[in-house]
Amino acid sequence: MKLADFDYYLPEELIAQDPTEIRDHSRLMVLDRTKRSISHHIFQDIINYLNSGDTLVLNDTKVLPARLWGIKADTGAKIEVLLLKMVAEDTWETLVRPGKKAKSGSKIVFGQGELTGEILETTEVGGRIIRFSYQGVFEEVLDKLGEMPLPPYITKGLADRDRYQTIFARQQGSAAAPTAGLHFTSDLLEKIKKKGVKLAFVTLHVGLGTFRPVKEEEITNHQMHAEYYELSEETVKIIAEAKELGKKVVAVGTTSTRVLESVAAKFGELRPDKGWTDIFIYPGFSFQVIDALLTNFHLPKSTLLMLISAFSQREFILEAYEQAVENRYRFFSFGDAMLIL
Repeated sequence: MKLADFDYYLPEELIAQDPTEIRDHSRLMVLDRTKRSISHHIFQDIINYLNSGDTLVLNDTKVLPARLWGIKADTGAKIEVLLLKMVAEDTWETLVRPGKKAKSGSKIVFGQGELTGEILETTEVGGRIIRFSYQGVFEEVLDKLGEMPLPPYITKGLADRDRYQTIFARQQGSAAAPTAGLHFTSDLLEKIKKKGVKLAFVTLHVGLGTFRPVKEEEITNHQMHAEYYELSEETVKIIAEAKELGKKVVAVGTTSTRVLESVAAKFGELRPDKGWTDIFIYPGFSFQVIDALLTNFHLPKSTLLMLISAFSQREFILEAYEQAVENRYRFFSFGDAMLIL
């Protein structure tokens, strides 16, 4: 299966630079796989596609303000550090720019010295392992000094950092937001619950590997970056009850999908679990858990586009994307949503 099979034309002006003023006022495209139909709505209409007994699975990860700006202690040169994942206490895998100045043993000072870092080594993919020193609580220091790590295709600053956070975020650790969840408001979730829909939560800390470009022409040669996940006993029970009743399990986002399908692939069933997943879902994959998928519009040639093509059908997805461009939908992290039934 070739990388070019997952390409499409996208005018640059359709890449959303700001979130919608009200979260659930974004647009919603609905794809029915059985009828092969495409319809256009606003996000609030999602409630019309959820029935009593269905389960909505949400990723409760919380984005770290993981972008730090510092200076090298010896030269005063400016340096940017992006936290990816914690590998040991106070020690993180990071991306550093400019990389040429980030030699092992170099020390970096952030803020007024509230946080310092020492580069320990270079990773296989060109990142850096940094050990941090500080007074107090690391998360509080990071909250003071760090910025939200917006994707590179968003070139504007973010006035309200909470808009790159879902309203149900609670487990801190992501380097990027699970963007399908950004559309929900508290009021909409309450209405969904009152309709008899169960909410279930998983955790997957999104790494930047999710957005790493696929460079292999034959996509099956691509290696995914591992991400940490947790699946609780409570969520497993809620999903099992929905399945027994013949109700839908609706995954909110590719991240929730990857948790559920990773565990099912590992054990042949859902059971409580935690660990790291590098599952790569592309056409031909056999889904065991989810019945519907809510997602945003993804980059051309991305692993996320491959995942939704696996859940539906590549040609149907590309047809939907063509309609999205024609109808001026907003794309990527702050863009509009798609519900695949």
